[in-house]
Amino acid sequence: MTQIVNTIVHPDFLLQNATGRDLFHRYAENMPIFDYHCHLPAEEIYEDRKFANLTQIWLAGDHYKWRLMRANGVPEDYITGNASDYEKFMKWAETIPAALRNPIYHWTHLELKFPFGCKELLNPSTAEKIYRQTEEQLQQDDFSVRGLMRKFNVKTACTTDDPADSLEFHDKIKESGFEITVSMAFRPDKAMNFSDVAKINTYIDKLAAVQNVGIADYQTYCDVLYARHQYFHDHGCRLSDHGLEFPFPIQVYSEEHVAQVFTKARMGKELTTEEQTQIMANLLFKFACWNYEKGWVQQFHVGALRGVNKRKLAQIGADCGVDSIHDFSYARSMGLFLNRLEENGTLTKTVLYNLNPRDNAVLATMIGNFQDGKIAGKMQYGPAWWFLDNKDGMEQQMNILSAQGLLSRFIGMTTDSRSFLSYSRHDYFRRILCNLLGKDVESGEIPYDEELLKNMIEGICYNNAAQYFTMK
Repeated sequence: MTQIVNTIVHPDFLLQNATGRDLFHRYAENMPIFDYHCHLPAEEIYEDRKFANLTQIWLAGDHYKWRLMRANGVPEDYITGNASDYEKFMKWAETIPAALRNPIYHWTHLELKFPFGCKELLNPSTAEKIYRQTEEQLQQDDFSVRGLMRKFNVKTACTTDDPADSLEFHDKIKESGFEITVSMAFRPDKAMNFSDVAKINTYIDKLAAVQNVGIADYQTYCDVLYARHQYFHDHGCRLSDHGLEFPFPIQVYSEEHVAQVFTKARMGKELTTEEQTQIMANLLFKFACWNYEKGWVQQFHVGALRGVNKRKLAQIGADCGVDSIHDFSYARSMGLFLNRLEENGTLTKTVLYNLNPRDNAVLATMIGNFQDGKIAGKMQYGPAWWFLDNKDGMEQQMNILSAQGLLSRFIGMTTDSRSFLSYSRHDYFRRILCNLLGKDVESGEIPYDEELLKNMIEGICYNNAAQYFTMK
């Protein structure tokens, strides 16, 4: 294959009108990053890890890329198996030319251009040169984890952590004097999932050991979870995150009944689907009330169907790239859940994400029901997420938010990633945003008011999120 210079990623990439180009380069390009939802490991930030090569920083743990490699006929040994790092990278290089029109084609070349300065398109003929060049760069101090975060102008990053996490490395990061704020989100999904009694009992035992208390009854379980919530708060957490693979559980059951269900689970007896929903409903409402009590922001990621390929899941484990968009309906249950919090006086700042594009208008209109007239943008329609994290998905999300609410109050993009190179997605998003606004200006649909556009763009890129979240 002929070596081709990268003419895709250039200064005006994705900027298809003069106004959009001007807006991007003047107002968006150099804004800092507030990454309020990611899956970066705090341990690697503390240790300031240096990655040996592109495979380790790029392909390890990235199920987006794994899915494309499998679709291109790459054997699993070259994806998550025992093949060498170099062999895995060469298989990725073989896959990239087949990925035209997939957003990962763009992300790949954005990440090669910055921070590495690679000018070639990745393909089998350029792979050796790119691998060796980046291998050398990754050993330099400014390509360590912290160095990369500085290069991307990150000001705040918020990881996602289980209630049982000690937060040891978050504490060490603060003690190290690292100038970038690294906070965390409380993610209690495992604590709510009673579908597998053996797994939930193992998890409860883990929580009991962490908190050094026996958990035999539901009240103690809730007390321990509250203690972990407080522990996170004491360590600077101001954000929770909840992944829902089901309609919002809204049934109201007595504490006595839920306690009986919990006792049944602790005895190792399988719960009915209804009983699982009952305990989830009780816990989710408690978490939301605790979030309000402490002034946290809460996030709800709704609509993933996880672990569809059970054989692959058993071989590799969770987050291995065998998940899909779910199609359950939840507009009514979401509304009832939020309304119950509203009536209870415990509805905190909330970010709603959908994974099924059919639900865009559902969430964009739902947030309008619960804006309180006190906090601008209290209820947020979160950015395009996961399978919607592409040009079309981002434009759809911003268009429907514009039609139903206030785009100018939007808290903008987040990486939702395990890779320290994924901050290029902010650049990708900002180009799409500015191109969208530039198109509207040139069609006469919005005025070319520099101050108005500047404030809107800088707000969406960084300022709105910095004001919305109060990280410690």
